[in-house]
Amino acid sequence: MQATLPGLPQPPTSGGVVLLHGIARTPRSLKVMERALARAGFATLNLGYPSRRKPLQQLAFDIHPHVERFAAGTDGPVHFVGHSMGGILARVYLARQRPANLGRVVMLGTPNRGSELADLLRRYAAFRAFFGPAGLQLTTQLDATLTALPAIDYPLGIVAGRRTVDPIASRFVLPRPSDGRVSVASTKLDGMTDHIVMPSSHPMLVLKTTTIAQTIAFLRHGRFDR
Repeated sequence: MQATLPGLPQPPTSGGVVLLHGIARTPRSLKVMERALARAGFATLNLGYPSRRKPLQQLAFDIHPHVERFAAGTDGPVHFVGHSMGGILARVYLARQRPANLGRVVMLGTPNRGSELADLLRRYAAFRAFFGPAGLQLTTQLDATLTALPAIDYPLGIVAGRRTVDPIASRFVLPRPSDGRVSVASTKLDGMTDHIVMPSSHPMLVLKTTTIAQTIAFLRHGRFDR
C-alpha cells in the first residue's frame, strides 16, 4: 500500500482529505484531484490499496493505520473523497473506524446500489479473476457487508456522470442516464446531503475541472455550487 503526502507551500487551512481510488486503479488516477485540493488549502492522503485482491471489509481494515495517522496529524476536519468503488470503501470504513474529526464525504460515480454492468459480467471467469472479491460486491445484489451498513449520518455529496464512451453498455445494459459504468440512479443514497449530475464519463469524473470545483465546493460549504 502506498500513501502520498504531498508537501504544501504553506500550512493547510481547510483540514485534510483522504482520497480513495476505484477498483483496478491507483493513486495516480487521483493526482489531478490531489493537486487541486492542495492548491485549495487541504492536506491530502492519496491512498493506494489492493482493490482487486480483497473484499471491502478487509480493505477498510488495511487502510485504517494510514488514515488514523493522517487524522491524528491533521488540524481541522478530515474529509473523504472516493471515486467509484472508493466511495463504497469510504462508507465501509466510516461505519467501523470513524475519525473523531470527520468532516464531509464526496462520492464520484459510486455504484451505491450496485452496477448492472457488474451483474452482467460477473458470470464470466475473466471478470471474477481480474476484479476479485470486491468486484463481486459491486453488483445490484448487495452482499451482507453492504446491506448491514448504517444509515448515512454525515454530510455526503454525490457526483454522478451522464456521458459515456461505451455506447453498447449504456444502450443495452445500464439504465439511462449513466456514465458508461454506473447509472445515475445507482449513485443515490438515502440520507445524502446533495446530489449533482455532470456531463462526464466514469473515468473522466476525477479529471474534469468542473467536477473538481464541485468537490471542493462541497468540502468547503456542504453543498454543490449550482
